[in-house]
Amino acid sequence: MADTGLTLADWRAGAPELAENVAEDWGLRLGEEYPPGVCGHVVRAQLPDGAPAVLKVYWPHRESLQEADALERWNGEGAVRLLAHDAERSALLLERCEPGAFLSSAGHETALDVLVGLLPRLWKGPEGFATIEDEVPYLLEDLETARHPCLKDAALTYLRELVPTQGERVLVNEDLHGENVLAAEREPWLAIDPKPIAAERELGVASIVRSNELGHSKRDVLYRLDRLCSELRLDRERALGWTVAHTVAWSGAHDYDDPHLQAVRWLLEDA
Repeated sequence: MADTGLTLADWRAGAPELAENVAEDWGLRLGEEYPPGVCGHVVRAQLPDGAPAVLKVYWPHRESLQEADALERWNGEGAVRLLAHDAERSALLLERCEPGAFLSSAGHETALDVLVGLLPRLWKGPEGFATIEDEVPYLLEDLETARHPCLKDAALTYLRELVPTQGERVLVNEDLHGENVLAAEREPWLAIDPKPIAAERELGVASIVRSNELGHSKRDVLYRLDRLCSELRLDRERALGWTVAHTVAWSGAHDYDDPHLQAVRWLLEDA
């Protein structure tokens, strides 16, 4: 399904009614809503047999279009199970994570332990997924609006260097961090809300390195970079470069932009 041209504001206004319609068709009983995300409307649900689940309807934007494909590729290994998918209405029926606490609540060191163990399990074959090369035009477009010229220039330099020189490609989750992994019963921790792309492994740590909920100081950022690269045998310079390029391109008008861009400044001081 391609982007529909529907604005996020228009989509959000209609999301509750859309969820109700999908729930009726799937025989679900809806419960309490989860706190609203940027681009998703997520509601607790019960299956016809009473089993717990989660209904998620999402804005049909390119970054979300292959979320269901990633969950299918993982098949519950380190991530929530996909129970049903309606591509036309951008709706997912998902396994519910209980108790559902964020990984970031487990403490910085424990969270890193979990992420170091989780990443290799999620690095599946990339076949069928959009590639980082496909994404480059959008990243360049986003960088045109970057507010800080020095950070923009550094991001552009890294992007031009890294994309054509990548190593082995895998399925990478561009948005894995301490609040997109939840406490669960089937496994202690499960990833949710993937933004999948086919790219080298080093890109996959960018969202963790900048993850200010896991500690926000230069020491914290460099520690995450060093530990992830050492234990997962990644190229540190490339991981640093991907973090800079990806973080600046993804910065916009969000509350978390300032700490993320501060992490970029600390990385550039160390580069």
